Amino acid sequence: MPERTEPKREDGMTDRKPTPYGPDNPHPLSTMRTELVWEGKYDEFGRRREVDVAACAMPMQRIETVDEPRQRAAAEGQMDMFEQKLMQVREEAPAWPEFRNRLIWGDNKLVMASLLKEFKVRIDLIYIDPPFDVGADFTMNVPIGDERDNISKDQSTLEMVAYREMWGKGTDSYVHMLYERIMLIRDLLAEAGSIYVHCDWRVTHLIRILLDEVFGKESFRDEIIWRKLTAAKAQSSYFSNVKDTIYFYTKSDHSHFETQYIEGTEDHKNYAMIEDGTGRRYGSFDFTQKGDGPPRRFGSKILAPPAGKHWIWSQEKIDKGISEGRIIFTSSGLPRVKRYLDEKKGNVVGDLWADDWVSPLSANASERVEYATQKPESLLERVISASCPEGGLVADFFCGIGTTGAVAEKLGRRWIMADLGRFAIHTSRKRMIEVQRELHDAGKPYRAFDVYNLGRYERQWWQKERLKGADEEHRRVVLDFFKAETLTNTPSPLIHGRKGGAFCHVDAIDTIFTRPEATAVAKAVAEAGGRECYCLAWEFEMDIRLHTEALRKELGAKLKLIQIPREIMEKNRTSPPPFLEMAVLEAEVVRRRSTVSNQKSTFDIKLTRFMPSLAEVPTKELEALKERAIKSGFDFIDFWAVDFDWQPGKPFNHHWQDYRTRRDRTLRTVSDAGFEYPKKGKYTACVKVVDTFGCDTSISVIVDV
Repeated sequence: MPERTEPKREDGMTDRKPTPYGPDNPHPLSTMRTELVWEGKYDEFGRRREVDVAACAMPMQRIETVDEPRQRAAAEGQMDMFEQKLMQVREEAPAWPEFRNRLIWGDNKLVMASLLKEFKVRIDLIYIDPPFDVGADFTMNVPIGDERDNISKDQSTLEMVAYREMWGKGTDSYVHMLYERIMLIRDLLAEAGSIYVHCDWRVTHLIRILLDEVFGKESFRDEIIWRKLTAAKAQSSYFSNVKDTIYFYTKSDHSHFETQYIEGTEDHKNYAMIEDGTGRRYGSFDFTQKGDGPPRRFGSKILAPPAGKHWIWSQEKIDKGISEGRIIFTSSGLPRVKRYLDEKKGNVVGDLWADDWVSPLSANASERVEYATQKPESLLERVISASCPEGGLVADFFCGIGTTGAVAEKLGRRWIMADLGRFAIHTSRKRMIEVQRELHDAGKPYRAFDVYNLGRYERQWWQKERLKGADEEHRRVVLDFFKAETLTNTPSPLIHGRKGGAFCHVDAIDTIFTRPEATAVAKAVAEAGGRECYCLAWEFEMDIRLHTEALRKELGAKLKLIQIPREIMEKNRTSPPPFLEMAVLEAEVVRRRSTVSNQKSTFDIKLTRFMPSLAEVPTKELEALKERAIKSGFDFIDFWAVDFDWQPGKPFNHHWQDYRTRRDRTLRTVSDAGFEYPKKGKYTACVKVVDTFGCDTSISVIVDV
């Protein structure tokens, strides 16, 4: 920055020498305040970038509704008993507000922007555990089948692209990502709300400054240290890292907070006296604290506190304490507080969490689901119990495998969870169904929850970043990787390429390949004299296989449904990834006639065939798994559910489901719902299967009652 000078004359010279910097001419750098600055914080004109909420907000689509105990009771014809039990539970918990919890799949920036309209200044507590390892390997082992077999699962394209954007510019892009989300969190928090941010040594220094900037230094409450390992690692070069940091901020000075206690090994010397008559153990404790204070009346005596101290109770409380026998006197006449051991809540929890109650998960812990960043439920129980009132609303926008929601539900709090990973949402869904069952069977209240989807962002991001929004470029890239010839003069605008003796159709980048589109493609292929066509698409309409088989018989054109692999979106990729046919799912209706006269028949669903697409299997393991998928496709089913009365365009209703758990790898292939329909007619049952990678496939079957 140049020194201050006088205006120049017409000949370009100045009349005076430059004024030196000093008290009367301070250097610009001397007046700057301390601030965390990163690339993207300010625009080209030096203006602070704000989060564009309007551009990020979008309507959420409810795709599933889950109330497992209610649906189980309905399927078993026990709704009257269920409703009676529910009424009894609600009477015992009158403060239980009606609310459907939400599990949302999508980018949490878009999720939070979309929630603002309904939940602005309404969430009591937000806990987040954002990723903070720039070198993290997101490949994870997932079990398959009934045995203890494991296979690797890559991160999804959605996670891959988001992670690349998060760390693409190193610290700058990470801080900017977190800044935008913390700004949205501030707007969602109630005035008495709190935020807890879980992090480790890699980013603690950045996150503390960021939280100071968004919430203000005066809103800082605690830097909590959690011991995540019970022992240091012997192979560490220096001091082994055994802790995480949790930053605790509040939105205002009147935040909700309840002191937490832990059981401790009591020193019985402090409670050495036994009360006559009751046998209760008690002790006497000092009645003063540091600081000056006035004399107080203790019965008939007025006593001044020792020099430099004051009595800890007010006169009113002293009078009450004497009448209740809570104040006793020493032989020298000094008052002491009488406290009973059985009334002691425990030791007050401070900001060092190294006690056994929040110890890290053991290898055999029942709640463990083999997720790399899983936190113990006891840790979240302490956070939620301290900073969210009963019946309050808790949110976690990096929810992982749903620990926050599971604990919130058990503690009688409402919850909203979101995550970018499809596998995380699937695992959270299973976990919350387990919590519903557990609470209902124990006669405790629980809430139903809905699964929402903001949309699928892989292609949108790729289209914007690499293809500049061009569908023609998208088709060219797909055909290049598919090793097919791009056709310029085609017999139909629906035919885009050729591979061997077959035509190729590439669906648009942001659409689903539907029945009408399949019909149009089959007709175009038949009219062009073709007998086979590869239909490459990102997504396919439910039941489209049945429709394409009918088209083959009618028109003689076979459509092979090929899912476009996510690997083609990898930056700098040149080798073609495997193109696989979409998952195959077949099921049939099982009708059980009642042996009792005048009673209705019941219905169930039997899975008859499943073959996963293996779209998210690492290429190195693909060949080995193909053979197993063909021979025993059911081994790849992790979860399946049935909506016995599915309505197109309506959310999937979980009437029945079965799934594998870490401890129980068995899976039924025939439902045991015994579902009864209210009257005769034709109904549509929808069957949803989620494979071990978190990918779902659905079909519908007609039930003729």
